[in-house]
Amino acid sequence: MMHWNNYYCLEVSLDADFGSERLHTHTHTTVVNRSTPTWSMQVFVVGHDWGAIIAWYLCLFRPDRVTALVNTSVAFMRHIFIRAAAVKPTDFFNRAYGPTYYICRFQEPGVAEEEFSPANARYIVRQILCNRFTSEAAGGAKPAAADEEPLPPWLTEADVDQFASEFERTGFTGGINYYRNMDRNWELAAPWADAKVAVPTRFVVGDGDLTYHYPGIQDYIHKGGFKADVPLLEDVVVIPGAGHFIQQEKADEVTEHIYDFISKF
Repeated sequence: MMHWNNYYCLEVSLDADFGSERLHTHTHTTVVNRSTPTWSMQVFVVGHDWGAIIAWYLCLFRPDRVTALVNTSVAFMRHIFIRAAAVKPTDFFNRAYGPTYYICRFQEPGVAEEEFSPANARYIVRQILCNRFTSEAAGGAKPAAADEEPLPPWLTEADVDQFASEFERTGFTGGINYYRNMDRNWELAAPWADAKVAVPTRFVVGDGDLTYHYPGIQDYIHKGGFKADVPLLEDVVVIPGAGHFIQQEKADEVTEHIYDFISKF
């Protein structure tokens, strides 16, 4: 646990991803259990990507545990997270982008593992981090010379080496399995089909993030749908020139938005 601007910071790594332990329970329960010593204090949750998805579930299931939420990249999407409609998440992505879309390609065990060989971890990590990871970059095509592309200013060769060494050790299956479990999460959340996320929230996203370009997502975020599902949503911050890895690309700006929001409580 770290100390930052008079706050205690507890980082919860995703089980079975990036060298952490294997997943053994519902992840939102893990967050609650690991944070138990702090529940006598105000608890603020910050999430990104799959961390954001888990944070949405946590605030949906246990709003009594969270004072406020700052989520980045992935908006609350009821039709993806909760069985409130007939279309499974994987079917939605297949219809929207086709079978070569990365979430669709990840579904068959063994296929993505062969493509994402631990022996090729450095190339894969560099390929993912060096592009803006927009909806176009998330398709099936690979850059011809990813290893030759210069690193963005927010990334160092030492960072790439560290990420790659972890995946060389663990492989990619743990992280990929989160995508394989999307339909099951959707099924399990069915009892909350009509529930709202009743936690004060700020949402931050880059204008180049692939998640900000899902079909219909910008209308949902900016024209009332998001606010209807998250009634305590206070604001949406769209950062120009940022892609998917916004917490690294615009670290100071994102940190400022986090601190500005939680300091209100």
